[in-house]
Amino acid sequence: MNTINDQIFNITRVKVTVLEPVPAVTPFQDATMGPFLTFGLAVISLEDEHGIVGEAPVFSSYTNILESCFLPILLHGGGIPYEELYHKLYWSIRNEGFRGAAAAMLGQIDFALHDLAARRAGRPLHRYLGAEKNDVKIYGSGGGTNYTYAQLETEVSYFLGKGVDCYKMKIGKDFGGRPQEDAERVRFVRSLLGPDVQLAVDVNQVWQADQALRFLDETAACNIAWIEEPVHSAGMEHIHRVCAGSPVKVAFGESERTSRMFPTLLKAGVKHLQPVPTQIGGVREWAEVRDMALRNGADFSSGGYSLYTAGLMATAPDSCRVEYLYPIMSGLEKYFSVRPEWRPGGWSLPDIEGSPVRIDWDYWSRAGKITRSVTWDAADMAAYRPNVIL
Repeated sequence: MNTINDQIFNITRVKVTVLEPVPAVTPFQDATMGPFLTFGLAVISLEDEHGIVGEAPVFSSYTNILESCFLPILLHGGGIPYEELYHKLYWSIRNEGFRGAAAAMLGQIDFALHDLAARRAGRPLHRYLGAEKNDVKIYGSGGGTNYTYAQLETEVSYFLGKGVDCYKMKIGKDFGGRPQEDAERVRFVRSLLGPDVQLAVDVNQVWQADQALRFLDETAACNIAWIEEPVHSAGMEHIHRVCAGSPVKVAFGESERTSRMFPTLLKAGVKHLQPVPTQIGGVREWAEVRDMALRNGADFSSGGYSLYTAGLMATAPDSCRVEYLYPIMSGLEKYFSVRPEWRPGGWSLPDIEGSPVRIDWDYWSRAGKITRSVTWDAADMAAYRPNVIL
């Protein structure tokens, strides 16, 4: 069976397209950010010499990194195999750093290359990557710190109706300053879920270790499945302290842009790893974390742009779930003519080539929903070529 390592890439055109933002189902806020009233989608498209295109969600605001680091290699590095191409893309961001926006964009480009390779092969991306199933489990996500109790109940009812067996809510309201209210809201949601559905909480890094441990004591009867990012993601000493004292599993990983940080998280006591496919430095790095979690008996899940993420998560065991941040992500579904479909507790992936989504670009262009589109080809990047060593 062919793999991406066998592929020769000759990228002739790169395009970034920004779609008009859509309203959030419910204006959404977490511990430190929001409220998010709308949410948007930008997509990078890589086209090869045969007109086959690979796509991925992208950070459209970082086109300077795209132009200075990646485009000279993508558009002037034709005829080299994937392994060599990725190697050059990877090391082009050395001076930008492997833990920031450049590494995330590397992962987005790599996702698009994998999508392109799977389309060339005429296979769904998850099958191309070795998955033996066509479905993934979902955990519901939302529960904004700004939600009323009625809004919490509506969202929980939505997920229970979909058959999900886990729901995650936001806590750390007002920059972590209202823990008693957080605890009351958690107890309320637990009463809605009943005893058979897992409940997780997400602090978005705002607390100190002692605050997180006090909160877990306060909510001990709620049977919390995991507490996510309870302290600053760069504070390894604090992560170690909270993991050592926590009666529930501690989750980290969404803020990481390289797989090389995850062994350190495991050593600190983290028991749930959460790399985001389009925010870590490539599909292979994401898979390294997946396998690392399994070897070390840690839980594993991934979020981000869930409809895209599902194409990778089908390669993980059945116990691993895709996070579906309903108030934000569901609005984006209108842009897709094909996407994963709900089944009880999860999604069934469509039998299409490449990633499990399709955007009807012609339709949305006619509808006036494309707010910006930039295209580069080899001629556009000629000025950058002398600085690239191929």
